[in-house]
Amino acid sequence: FCYVRRQEVIDYVIDKYGSDHVAQIVTFGTMAAKAAIRDVGRVMGLAYAVVDEVAKLIPNELKITIDKALKMSADLRNLYDGSEDVHRLLDMARQVEGMPRHASTHAAGVVITRDPVASYVPLAVNDESVVTQFTMVTLEQLGLLKMDFLGLRTLTVIDDAVKMIKKNNPDFNLSDIDINDKETFDMLSSGRTDGVFQYESAGMRSVLSRLKPSSLEDLIAVISLYRPGPADSIDTYIHNRHNPGDTQYKSDLLKDILDVTYGCMVYQEQVMEICRKLAGYSYGRADLVRRAMSKKKLDVMEKERQIFIYGAEGCSGAVNNGVSVEAANEIFDEMSNFAKYAFNKSHAAAYAYVSYQTAWLKCHYPCELMAATLTSVLDSSTKVSGYIEECSRIGIKVLSPNINHSYEGFTVNNNSIRFGLLAIKNLGRGFIKTIVDNRNQCGKYTSFFSFCKRVYSKEFNKRAVESLIKCGACDGLDMNRRQMMYMLPLIVAELDADKNRNIVGQIGFFDEGSQFSGMNEMSAPDLEEFPYNELLKYEKEITGLYISGHPMDEYKDLSEKIRADRIIDILESDGLMSSKYKDNSRVSVFGIISKVEKKITKNNSTMCFVVLEDLTATIECIVFSKQYADSVMHLQAGNIVLVDGRLSLREDREPSVICERIRANPKNLYKDTDDMTANKKKRRGIFVRYNSKDKQSETKLNIMLDVFKGDFPIYSYHTDT
Repeated sequence: FCYVRRQEVIDYVIDKYGSDHVAQIVTFGTMAAKAAIRDVGRVMGLAYAVVDEVAKLIPNELKITIDKALKMSADLRNLYDGSEDVHRLLDMARQVEGMPRHASTHAAGVVITRDPVASYVPLAVNDESVVTQFTMVTLEQLGLLKMDFLGLRTLTVIDDAVKMIKKNNPDFNLSDIDINDKETFDMLSSGRTDGVFQYESAGMRSVLSRLKPSSLEDLIAVISLYRPGPADSIDTYIHNRHNPGDTQYKSDLLKDILDVTYGCMVYQEQVMEICRKLAGYSYGRADLVRRAMSKKKLDVMEKERQIFIYGAEGCSGAVNNGVSVEAANEIFDEMSNFAKYAFNKSHAAAYAYVSYQTAWLKCHYPCELMAATLTSVLDSSTKVSGYIEECSRIGIKVLSPNINHSYEGFTVNNNSIRFGLLAIKNLGRGFIKTIVDNRNQCGKYTSFFSFCKRVYSKEFNKRAVESLIKCGACDGLDMNRRQMMYMLPLIVAELDADKNRNIVGQIGFFDEGSQFSGMNEMSAPDLEEFPYNELLKYEKEITGLYISGHPMDEYKDLSEKIRADRIIDILESDGLMSSKYKDNSRVSVFGIISKVEKKITKNNSTMCFVVLEDLTATIECIVFSKQYADSVMHLQAGNIVLVDGRLSLREDREPSVICERIRANPKNLYKDTDDMTANKKKRRGIFVRYNSKDKQSETKLNIMLDVFKGDFPIYSYHTDT
């Protein structure tokens, strides 16, 4: 359901079945491997650096455990065996791993019962909602009816976009769109998917660019494949999709089942059909196998393996249908690995259709789709700035907020998008409603004084009007921003005084007939406007964004030329599946320094935390003592810098960059880039493979780092052979 109206559905269910027959479901946040290590390390009083190093050695995999990590990571095992503190840390973390950490309400789950819920399960109150004290798994085992009422932001975005479209095209109906629109699939194939449901991540864009989807069937497959487990088949699927003749099957019996997905298992329904066709299972038994695989019930799966291969009462078995024992084992292994994270096709199809709708809207009604998307992420300045940058890239101008044109959310204004007033700090919905209602009833505001006079009400406050001035929402009236800031206290004082005079009945002769007679206008002194950089600074302060311009606008070409990483891509990268942005990977970030915070270390040296911003978002850069000493002259707010460094990814905080080099003169960067192009140095970096157990090999690596550091990014990984 549209997330704005989801509560209406729950209210309807409560009204229909009775409040004592309906409850939401509790969910327990548990201590995952990394969280357990960090929490235990803090309690044990271990150095942060030690705990951080250990936690980062836990692989970024779903359902990872400390025991599994010790088997997978030689580095972690060496630390465990070689350090008494790490040994104690991991042993203690193992004991709390998986334990409940806190209780909250399930995002979508609702249970509906025939008799009062309390007669089946114990209840509790969580955030004013009545919840069951048993989790959804226990409720299923008890045989209770569990419904998922999922609130989906994208459905609200689509609804808002359609309403905007209908203002100019009343007959528009989203159900009538062409499901095979070539322009839409061309856009998806090019990876231009910002604002497209499910396909926004860098990894997804890469898959779409390689696959070149041409049908809804392709989109359904991509959504299902882009998950741990099935993701192993992405390369095979893409290759076979472009080269159907290379598709191979472990048994001819699989052809009719897997031909639609080019020989790859993609959907849970395919697992069930394989069980039926190859081993003679009934529909019911095939579904039990699928459930056992998805729930990872190892004992059930091992028992089913024998039945799948050799058969049992009611099941013929794969061998009896002409499949070799070896092939049957391989097929069962593949199904087991795949089914852990697989979608059923009906679920993927529903999501893919919603994705296609957003893609079609972006292709044919980009203003309406992007305006609705911007309104949906008003609580995140990072996402707003990212989508505004996307608007700029596709040629849509985002106009500044304006008291004569803006509404609560983002709106379409003559093939441009008008900034929403709700994105402005210190503005409440009540005051915004006063501004819009008065404008609709009495016409546009013509002067700053008349604006203040007309919206002067219980919702009016000086801080809110200051915010409107600073972000440029009052531009176009009879004063510049400096004049308005100067006059605001005088106007508010006069309005307050006049209100007080009226309250005590002290209405003068000239006040007769008008509450504000005698104060129709107040002229401002002749003051120069704030400098451009100060205007931008105020806009950033009030909206979290640069609106009328951006300090990085003039360096857009340079950013592309030096192939700087977009901050928004780093922040929104998929840590599990994206191959580009992982912990410790090399990045080059080009932007303006918006904040510098210095710290004195235990060694009495200085380091600092820098907030760097490009056209898309902001990211924290950590500058340690040596780099700080080398670059202190560059580390000033307002400076444009290029930061080369390593990405630091942690599960408990936003990504950051560990700085290794800072360059601060854009003119020199232009020259360096031109020189490289002239010399045809096409390589972007040096890739090094070395043996971590061979000291000579590691020494050579360090020499290489010293020689080339600053000229090229160095990509490295180690092996044990």
